[in-house]
Amino acid sequence: MQTMTLALIGAGGKMGCRIADNLVKGIHRVLYVENGERGVARLKERGLATTPAAPAVAEADAVILAVPDTAIGDVAAELVPAMKPGALLMVLDPAAAYLGKLPPRGDVSYFVAHPCHPPVFNDETTPEAKRDLFGGVAAKQAVVCALMQGPDEHYAVGEALAREMYAPVMRTHRLTVEQMAILEPAMAETVGAMLATLLGEAMEEAVRRGVPYEAAKDFMLGHINIELAVVFEKVNPFSDACLVAIEYGRRAMIKDDWKNLFSPESVREQIDVMLHPEKLKAL
Repeated sequence: MQTMTLALIGAGGKMGCRIADNLVKGIHRVLYVENGERGVARLKERGLATTPAAPAVAEADAVILAVPDTAIGDVAAELVPAMKPGALLMVLDPAAAYLGKLPPRGDVSYFVAHPCHPPVFNDETTPEAKRDLFGGVAAKQAVVCALMQGPDEHYAVGEALAREMYAPVMRTHRLTVEQMAILEPAMAETVGAMLATLLGEAMEEAVRRGVPYEAAKDFMLGHINIELAVVFEKVNPFSDACLVAIEYGRRAMIKDDWKNLFSPESVREQIDVMLHPEKLKAL
């Protein structure tokens, strides 16, 4: 891969710093764009100087938006017109792209890259990797990528950048933006994160009813581990009694039509509400 000039927008934020820590190890020239005082301070702690947005974007071969989902539309509207023809804009989440928040410009490429985070079942052995639960430091993770627009050869450019940004990366998956939106928010957040919080609430309810906290936590996390292994690793089947309990809980808690959350209409609504939280009250 040829050396490029990159503009990292929001470089001093939480995600921006994670990316900066990896890109500084690579071959590319990186221009770090950050306006917030705390963000600038974080970059200074790393020995990194900032560059104003306008000259950085005008010079960059690739512009990476490490900004909150809710800001991507406005930031892209401001910066994309200043990008040079043939440059690549990378966003780190499909939400804004899926809703059409990226401004129309046919002579630049749009690329989406999102980390899968280190898997529950892995082969990590070092303490640092075992504690790298988010990824991007020591634990291997997969990455999903989508070339939304632009020449197909730009997929390889975006994928290579994603591998550097989210390193160490064990594999990448090429998807469409629509498929990425099914994975997040619908699968991983609307369903997955919601159920994770529900598990936490279930443990707290056991504690409220008198079970010692440490006992409840050990019991819940141990059972989650084997239950995930049964479902995703096929290590062994659930017992007959457990199957009855599963069905009892499903009937008590789950709507029959819950898979409608994956319909295009629902996915669009989920993303719209995520970007406009005030709309949640009306649902």
